[in-house]
Amino acid sequence: MRIAIVNDLALAVTSIRRVLEHEGRHTVAWVARDGEAALARFVADEPDLVLMDLVMPVLDGVQTTKRMRELSKCPILLVTADVGRSSGLIFEAMGHGALDVVNLPVLTEPPAESGRDLLRKIATIERLLGRSGSVPRPAAADAAAAPLARRRPPLIAIGSSTGGPKTLATVLAALPRQMANAVVVVQHIDAQFAPGLVSWLDGQIALTVRGAEVGMIPLAGTVSVAISNDHLVIQADGRFAYQSEPLEEPYRPSVDVFFRSLVRHWRDPGVAVLLTGMGRDGGKGMLELRRAGWHTIAQDEASCAVYGMPKAAVELGGASEVLPPEAIARSLGQRLCR
Repeated sequence: MRIAIVNDLALAVTSIRRVLEHEGRHTVAWVARDGEAALARFVADEPDLVLMDLVMPVLDGVQTTKRMRELSKCPILLVTADVGRSSGLIFEAMGHGALDVVNLPVLTEPPAESGRDLLRKIATIERLLGRSGSVPRPAAADAAAAPLARRRPPLIAIGSSTGGPKTLATVLAALPRQMANAVVVVQHIDAQFAPGLVSWLDGQIALTVRGAEVGMIPLAGTVSVAISNDHLVIQADGRFAYQSEPLEEPYRPSVDVFFRSLVRHWRDPGVAVLLTGMGRDGGKGMLELRRAGWHTIAQDEASCAVYGMPKAAVELGGASEVLPPEAIARSLGQRLCR
């Protein structure tokens, strides 16, 4: 891939460049030291991928991402050394279409080690750009009975990816704290950044937001967010678990895997929502949920940062409704159990 680097720090550029050169499969298309310069280079020479810093002079990474995504569908990966203090900026940039975020490689470590996470993210983006979608195997059945079945709340299941955090906040902000429904969110995001997403989303909406830990159950008035690079599933006893299979699935955690576990193990049909995102993850699972009696909603093309996942659901016939985020919120509000 031809990769552009947007970062104002010379040491950061050196660190990224040596990882790419050591790996040997990618070339650096160009380097820009601020957002305005990056936009000019981008218009003149669009790369295959942009590695974007967040904090820069003249125009920061959030606004640069926004303007690049208005010009093109070119994928943008956030690469920053300040992840812990930049959660708000990270999720704002992802709301404008940045695909994911990764820590800046450490210059003092060997490039093969310090760049492992960056190269893994780039490889995943390559697969998403060129793949047509795989068919995940369903979660393994739990042999135990379902003692929690009578206590299971009505469920709202949401899958999202590129642009998802901001859209999630829009959809969930309209829901009241006092409701009988539980919400489970599967957002494509690396596990190391999932706690930041939980904390950020908790500050945006009235509902309680928590990580979906192994052994927990969905709770009324609570949003449970997948927090692992493995796939979140619901077991036969109604509790959360994580599974590594299917290993070949590039979407981690996978919306399809979670949706299919609901088909198998969640007795009462609820509402499933598929929001903005690259690729086709969630489309086939949503179709299975609709056939199982769930009400299914896909985000419309005009409001999506990337119209990939919802498009897959629509094309397969898995969406009962196709709506913008504000209308999705209203539709959910009409279906709440109080």
